[in-house]
Amino acid sequence: MASTEKYTEKLAKYIIYAAGLALALAVCWYFRKVLIYILLAVVVSLLAKPVVKLLKKIRIKNHAAPAPLLAALSLVIVLGLILGVLVLIVPIVSGMLKDISMTNVGDAARSLVVPLGELNEFLRHTFSSLGPDFRIEVFVVQELQKLIDVSTFSSVLGSAASFLTSFGIGLVATIFISFFFIKDDDLFSNIVCALVPDKLEEKVRKAISDIGYLLSRYFTGVIIQITEVAMLNFLGIWLIAGLGFNAALGIGFMCGILNMIPYIGPFMGGALGTVIGLVLKYTSATPIGLDVSFWTFAIILIAIFCVAQFVDNMICQPLIYSTSIKSTPLEIFLVLMIVSNIGGPFAMIVAVPTYTIFRVIAFRFFGHVKAIKRLIPDEKLISVDKED
Repeated sequence: MASTEKYTEKLAKYIIYAAGLALALAVCWYFRKVLIYILLAVVVSLLAKPVVKLLKKIRIKNHAAPAPLLAALSLVIVLGLILGVLVLIVPIVSGMLKDISMTNVGDAARSLVVPLGELNEFLRHTFSSLGPDFRIEVFVVQELQKLIDVSTFSSVLGSAASFLTSFGIGLVATIFISFFFIKDDDLFSNIVCALVPDKLEEKVRKAISDIGYLLSRYFTGVIIQITEVAMLNFLGIWLIAGLGFNAALGIGFMCGILNMIPYIGPFMGGALGTVIGLVLKYTSATPIGLDVSFWTFAIILIAIFCVAQFVDNMICQPLIYSTSIKSTPLEIFLVLMIVSNIGGPFAMIVAVPTYTIFRVIAFRFFGHVKAIKRLIPDEKLISVDKED
């Protein structure tokens, strides 16, 4: 009888836990926009941490600036850099895409008759099943017409007003919340700890501290990586391929952003940059780019992207994915492959920081489990010495 009552109490407890979890998930889903603003504010505060540390070293009469002033200055610096880059790059990219959208596809195709004809002969000779009537230029023109569709730009402009309204609200909310997170390092921890039992509070604080430090290093490394890849591609396209300052800056920026997607992002950026570079060269009203054949120019562009990626793989990738988040390359590779199968390429952008969060939580709360012990045998693999 006693065992039956004990079983009933446990079952009732689990039902209450499940109901509470379901209610919490429902509340989170209903207020998902607010949660997104909070998460964005956390990211901004993590990016601002290194800036705050630098500003703390500036002392007047042996006194550091007050916390609210440090928070405001660091927030202005971080957002100023981000908005400055966007103000500089976005008009260039949009102007470049507008020029491409206004291109006469037929004229562009005629300028490529010779190289496409050579490729056409090669394909017919190699793949006899294509038949004598196969023309790759027809396929290229059709695909270009699908990609370069003026109606697409019209629809984008039509929805710009609503997007800007939502973006403005989100920006103000994110900045406001970020200020308080930067001013008070323990604010986010206190909010989370207020929702957990007292016996778990110490573990939760340690987990949040580890996650914050590791992700701060990771996001800083990602920004450095984007800048490095964009600059290398920009210099190569501008100085070597000779496509012009604006075109090189726009293509380099797009390649740097796409490089955020691990493994496949560089291929996407290189392919997109090569196509845009070729289109700009052969559709421009004034001669641009090196005076070489079509295939030679394509090889030069591909070589530029390959060199930039080689430098990135040798310098930035090991620093970001291994050193900053204390994970082995094999772990990261497996996580990225799993996430890509579940959510596609763009889900891989958040795979590494998400895995870092779960890795810290697993060590702090389930470190006694055999699998976790084998994966993270030492606390040094999950936490790092914090600098004051």
